[in-house]
Amino acid sequence: MPPDPEVSIAKAPLAPYAAMESTSRGRRHPEPAATYRGEYQRDRDRIIHSTAFRRLMYKTQVFVNHEGDLYRTRLTHSLEVTQIARTVALALHLSEPLVEAVSLAHDLGHTPFGHAGQDALNTCMQDYGGFEHNLQSLRVVDELEAKYAEFPGLNLMYETREGILKHCSARNARELGELGQRFLERRQPGAEAQLVNLADAIAYNNHDVDDGFRAGLLELDQLREQPLFGAHYDEVRAAYPGLDDRRLIYETIRRMIGHVVTDLIVNTAAKLGEVAPASIDDIRNLDGPVVSFSPAVQEVHAGLKNFLRENLYRHARVRAMNDRTREMVDMLFSSYMADTSRMPAWFDQRARGSDDRRARVVADYIAGMTDRFAIAEFERLA
Repeated sequence: MPPDPEVSIAKAPLAPYAAMESTSRGRRHPEPAATYRGEYQRDRDRIIHSTAFRRLMYKTQVFVNHEGDLYRTRLTHSLEVTQIARTVALALHLSEPLVEAVSLAHDLGHTPFGHAGQDALNTCMQDYGGFEHNLQSLRVVDELEAKYAEFPGLNLMYETREGILKHCSARNARELGELGQRFLERRQPGAEAQLVNLADAIAYNNHDVDDGFRAGLLELDQLREQPLFGAHYDEVRAAYPGLDDRRLIYETIRRMIGHVVTDLIVNTAAKLGEVAPASIDDIRNLDGPVVSFSPAVQEVHAGLKNFLRENLYRHARVRAMNDRTREMVDMLFSSYMADTSRMPAWFDQRARGSDDRRARVVADYIAGMTDRFAIAEFERLA
């Protein structure tokens, strides 16, 4: 049934399968209710005021921060994910404050230098349990943020933490109690968590096209061969034959995002109508995710992702940059492991104990660095 035009979508009640604060699994440390905010709004606000969130401004998305001011950073990417997720949440009557909180927090544990930094740190940590950036994001909000007198971390709601932890190895899941159980039982998270996962993919797929073209690493002829880009590009060029390339590309990307977001809303609404979940736990107990693209859009979306992997993320210029950043992470890890006093006192004190403990604290310190601070530390210690 189409929405009633007399009812504002922003004021529509939550669907029965949405994350309800009244039935939430709550916080790890009980707190009095906020006076003027809901609990998911409170989570969002704590994330925005966190130190880790501010650092996202100077962390790489694809291009190292110092390469240019106009490329996406982890912060601008997180804001773009939030915008997409909020739009879909409102259309599907899900909890907008929850998807906003998860979107803003999902990359808090990312290392400097993007995926290259993450891979390098994971290699360094192979003998100490490895490094997973999703798990690190959870570690940031559960332990590493030190702002409150009565508990460590930000003490976020269960559903916010569920959304942040979208991937997790079985080994680590066993240590997370209730939060990790779904990975062992292969169950789904709530619809809000599923939504943010796809909003993340939509944002980086489409906006990496923009950054890659701006950087001169992707050619227009290459992009036009991609069905998702090519169809919308041809429409825009036919409608605006005199449009300059910069605006032509942007208008194409804008329409690409609109296309996949609309498909996500329509396809998910249809699936929800079929399964008729009565609660968030009904969503969690389904065999697969309910928030999804249609098969046709999933195919072109995946095709664009594969294209970017081969032509942007593995471009010679990006690989050269990644090789250099891996060297920096390797050197920083070795240096701090050899002498933890090279880190600030708070980390130095926490690192005392077993080799596993020292390595984890060193990983915490490196993962929290911005690109420019990591470069400065490398130059200081070299």
